[in-house]
Formats: sequence, structure tokens, C-alpha cells
Amino acid sequence: MKTETHKITVNPKAYVTSIWLIPEQFDSILLIAPGAGKDMHSDFISHLHEGIAEYNIMTVKFNFPYLEQGRAAPNTPSVLEDTWLAVIDAVMAQTGFPREKIFLSGKSMGGRYATLLAAKMDGFAGIILYSYPLHAPGKTHKPRSEDLNSVHSPMVFFQGSRDSLCELDVFRPILDNLPTQPELNVIEGGDHSFKMLKRLNRSDASIRQELVEKSVEWIKRHQ
Repeated sequence: MKTETHKITVNPKAYVTSIWLIPEQFDSILLIAPGAGKDMHSDFISHLHEGIAEYNIMTVKFNFPYLEQGRAAPNTPSVLEDTWLAVIDAVMAQTGFPREKIFLSGKSMGGRYATLLAAKMDGFAGIILYSYPLHAPGKTHKPRSEDLNSVHSPMVFFQGSRDSLCELDVFRPILDNLPTQPELNVIEGGDHSFKMLKRLNRSDASIRQELVEKSVEWIKRHQ
């Protein structure tokens, strides 16, 4: 396994760091974006990045500009989308792989901006969403899901059953009415960060490994 670090220019004022794990042989590439609160070095993102690469899938994790600069407030939507575009373009240019061999994924906000981009740009191998932020806490009457109707790439969602940003009773009917018929994997007892109820006696590591294995299985079916 080879590890490479690449600086990717987003615009004249911003760049991001990305880390590429490159197996000796691979047929597909997974790009992984962080959520709003933690950068690509978080335990959650790092576990996905390293664990999935062990199954001969090239993985690339990256920061958004505000995380690169150590700021708390996310960039504007246009900059977040431009970051996704810049990373995709850099990976395609370096590897020669087309969009049809590239999977997009992200935790919470990072995943949402993957779907916003995919709603405008077709042809990706698939999209994996970890803790999709359907609505603000307590605002189930204002779901943010319009873009999902325009996504034609296969999608799979991993959601905790206690996620305050995605009430499953609201989410399931939305997914059922999407043209792509995405898959939904529910982590029983998990919150937005997949933290478990203590009585369930499940470690963070076991949850992350479950996410790795199920993500790999889904990628292998769609590559």
C-alpha cells in the first residue's frame, strides 16, 4: 500500500490537503469528505479511509478550506462544492480513472455536498452517506432533500436510529419516493456520530468496522 499526500488548489485563495491510500491493484476509488466539526484526521474518517483501502479500493480523504485554515465556520456552499470538484478533477487527472469508477462519500455535511454536486453532475459509480443531515435538530418539517431527487448515481445511507438530524420516520418515505431507490442501513442505538447507548455494549471500533465492511460490500456490488 502506497501513501501519498497531495495539495489541491480550490481557487486562487484556497487549497486543501488530501491523503491517498493506493493499493497495488484496485478497480475503484472512494473519496471521503469530513463533516462540519472535525477534519479528515478524525478517528471516524481515518478508520474508513484506512479500513476500506485494505480491501483493494483506493481511498482519498481530504479537508475543506476552512478546516485546512483551522477555522470553525464552514465555507460558503459554492466553495464546498468547488472543493469536491477540485478533488474529483485531481484524482481523475492523476489516476486516469473516469467518474464511472469513482465513489463519493462523506460524513454529514461532507456527504450532503457530495449529493448536491451529484445532482448536477451525473455518472459517478455511487455515493455513500454517513449520517446524512436531513434536517436541523427538532425541525423535521423542513427536510433538506430536494437535491436527492436529481441524483442518478446509486446511493446508500448509514444512519443511527437516534440521529437528531435525521428522524427515520421522516427519512424513509423520502427515500421510498426517490427514482434511484437507495439503500438504508440503520445502526440501531447510534446517534449522529454513531455513538451507542451504553446498554447495547458496543464499542466505537466495532461500529466503525461494521461501516467499513458494509461499505466495501456495497462498493464491490456497484463497481
